[in-house]
Amino acid sequence: MGVRVRLSDQLERAEGLDRVVGPLQQVVRKLPPGRFKDALHGVWLGHPVHPVLVQLPVGAWMSAAFLDALGRDDDGARHLIGLGLLASVPAALAGSADWAEQHEQQLRTGVVHAAANSAAIGLYAGSLLARARQRPGLGKALGYAGLAAVAVGGLLGGDISYRQAGGVNHAEETPHLVTPGWQDLVPLAELTPGKPGQVMLGAVPVFVLRDGDQVHVLANKCSHLSGPLSDGELSGSGDGTCVTCPWHGSVFRLRDGAVVHGPATADQPAFATRIEAGIVQVCLPDAG
Repeated sequence: MGVRVRLSDQLERAEGLDRVVGPLQQVVRKLPPGRFKDALHGVWLGHPVHPVLVQLPVGAWMSAAFLDALGRDDDGARHLIGLGLLASVPAALAGSADWAEQHEQQLRTGVVHAAANSAAIGLYAGSLLARARQRPGLGKALGYAGLAAVAVGGLLGGDISYRQAGGVNHAEETPHLVTPGWQDLVPLAELTPGKPGQVMLGAVPVFVLRDGDQVHVLANKCSHLSGPLSDGELSGSGDGTCVTCPWHGSVFRLRDGAVVHGPATADQPAFATRIEAGIVQVCLPDAG
């Protein structure tokens, strides 16, 4: 376990990988923002869709390996390998879209993760070709090698998800840090109308925007990768006013914190507000 962690640390610090990361990131970012890219991120699902999509190719390839180990039903193994190759396309697209909007350490580990999975795809394609040419021994060997490459890719994917917190909700902690009930936040007179700002609610930084006598308050740390929303740009008007995270471009609606565009998939915690004796008071539903 310790050896694997040390290897992961080395990947995170391997600046030489940046020569590959930079050009690939530019290519992936050419995907235009909108519904298709939001679908790849998993905005519609409420969390990244890539981990869901990888289940089909990995499951198909593991099942093919099981049939190969039994030594029978080569047609079934071929069909499963083909299914895995087809299913790997949307999984790779979704993973690439998420990868291109991450921090440099995640980008470095991610490019090796992608290389391992790409090697697996190549090996399984070779396995399928060998079987079609009536070379079952070579087909099985390539299939087992492909499964080993998938396992390496999966270990690195786990590092990105759990050690490096890629894809998790970085605003999830907010309700657990905020005291339940109404609390004083800031005098209304201290807020400049139309100008976003950050105010501390205890130990929690919150985004604040005064719109006349109405005040919008969200958790300030972007749910995607903790970018400061108070440094972001505003767009829209009225109930449709939104803020764009300055780090990776996630867009949130101020009225309720809903994700309008990814890469964020989790809504931003939104506070109820009221004005009492010139003081902005806030209350976060389900806090505590």
